[in-house]
Amino acid sequence: MRVALVTYSTRPRGGVVHTLNLAEALARAGARVTVHSLARDGDPGFFRPVDPSVEVRLIPFAARDGESVADRIVRSIAALADGVDHAGFDIVHAQDCISANAVGTCIRTVHHLDTFTTPVLVRCHEKAIVDPYAHICVSAAVAAEVTAGWGITPTVIPNGVDALRFSTAAGDDPTAVTARQAWRHRLGRFVLAVGGIEPRKGSIDLLEAWARMRRRHPDVDLVVAGGETLFDYRDYRAAHDRRADELDAHPTVLGPVAEADLPSLVAACDVFAFPSVKEGFGLAAMEALAAGRPVVTRDLPVLREVFGDTVSYAADVDALAAAMSTTLDTAHDAASGRRLAESLTWDAAAQAHLEFYERNPLP
Repeated sequence: MRVALVTYSTRPRGGVVHTLNLAEALARAGARVTVHSLARDGDPGFFRPVDPSVEVRLIPFAARDGESVADRIVRSIAALADGVDHAGFDIVHAQDCISANAVGTCIRTVHHLDTFTTPVLVRCHEKAIVDPYAHICVSAAVAAEVTAGWGITPTVIPNGVDALRFSTAAGDDPTAVTARQAWRHRLGRFVLAVGGIEPRKGSIDLLEAWARMRRRHPDVDLVVAGGETLFDYRDYRAAHDRRADELDAHPTVLGPVAEADLPSLVAACDVFAFPSVKEGFGLAAMEALAAGRPVVTRDLPVLREVFGDTVSYAADVDALAAAMSTTLDTAHDAASGRRLAESLTWDAAAQAHLEFYERNPLP
């Protein structure tokens, strides 16, 4: 089976991580897989090496000064449309709104639903759900949202997790210990959030909660990693920084972290915070469980579905602060979280995809 997976970026966002891991697992299962992506600003490849069993086709995409988000997304769609050829593929599988608009007839994975107000983006979002002939969601909660909004019934195939990569980073091997110690020497004790500073990640709520938590734990820093996105969150980040000034609470913002260094950073944290206001699955938090770290998440139906009783939940800022403080004060049993992470494999996800592809061939 020839499978084309299409994503919008080479940089480390959840959907891109999903695409690469799925592609490699499909190839291990015998599929011939090609991943297509925009390569922004001269990116020579993806944020991490891709197994040579997977073919990679990159479409150059240069930045333009002063371009609006809507114009950039419209241009992204046009560039992908020019760069992806259906010929020779049995399945064309779009992994996001941009790629679904670009490739036309396709299968679409809806990782989560966005809310847009710009007319162009509203139309793109709608088209990317309505036009695909078959749909996958990574959680039942998101599938239910799609059904409620459009009368479409997606198939649910959960994400896999590269659990071994994160559990190894938390292990007793001298290399792993040294890597964790390097982060601890640099950062001290810290709460970690991965995903950058943006509205969907609940970053300002986390800042407020950390400021309150510091009254009991003044030695614990807040560290924010990641943050690659096509969207313009400058106004939100400015509001975040103003609030940090008002609270006299300034987190350590690392920005994107090298792929090789991320597992040790996660394994070194005291608490992993995941206060997103909207998620499709929560892969970063699942990786933290694989590393044996205690996780505090927003109390969302999708996260209760995915994580069950392996994490602590918080509905608001006060609850988030209290949950992080309690976690810092309490011995953590990592066993159930690790078992959950280890049960979700990319090979199982790939097999479920292949069965779905057989049932839903390209028209």
